[in-house]
Amino acid sequence: MLQYAVLLGAGAQLVGKYYYAKETLLGRTKPNRVTWLMWSSAGLIASAAAFSDGVRWAALPVFVAGLTAFLVFIASFVNPKAYWKLETFDYICGTCSLLALILWWITKEPMIAIIFAIASDGFAAAPTIIKSWKFPETEFVKTYMVALFSASTSFFALKTFGFSELAFPIYLVFVNILLIGASYVGRSKKK
Repeated sequence: MLQYAVLLGAGAQLVGKYYYAKETLLGRTKPNRVTWLMWSSAGLIASAAAFSDGVRWAALPVFVAGLTAFLVFIASFVNPKAYWKLETFDYICGTCSLLALILWWITKEPMIAIIFAIASDGFAAAPTIIKSWKFPETEFVKTYMVALFSASTSFFALKTFGFSELAFPIYLVFVNILLIGASYVGRSKKK
C-alpha cells in the first residue's frame, strides 16, 4: 500500500520537471547543462544499481529524477535564451562527476555504484547550487520543492532499510534542501 506514495512522488516529479522544461523552452530558466546531464546519468545509474540489488518501489523516484533530468538537458538546447555559460568550475565538476561514473563501471558492484552515483550527482549539483545562490532568477525553485517531496516518498516504500534503499533518497532530500535554500538566500540578498 505504501508504494502508492512512491507513485505519487514520481508523478509529482514528472510535473515539476515538466514545468522546469517549459520554463527552459520559454527562456526564463537557464539550466546548467553539465548539472542536468550528469544528474540524468547519476539518477539512471543509481536506480539501475538499486534495482539490480533487489530494490523495487524505492528506486522509482530516483529513476524518474534521472529520466526527467535528461529531458531538461535536451530542452536547454531548444531556446538560445535558455543557455547558461559554462565556466571552468562547471567543467571540473562535470569531469569529477564523469570520473565517479567510470569508477562505478569498473567496480560493477551495486553498493559501490550507489556511492559513486551519489558522488557524481553531488559534483553535478555544485555548479547549480552556486548558480541558484548567485543568480536565483535563472532557476525555477518550485521544481526543487517537488523533487524534495518526490525523494521523500521513497521512505514509504523501504523494505530492508539497507544502504541500497536509503542512500540515494537521503542524498536527494539533502541536495534539494540545499538548492531550495540557495535560491531563497540568493533572492533575499538581491532584494
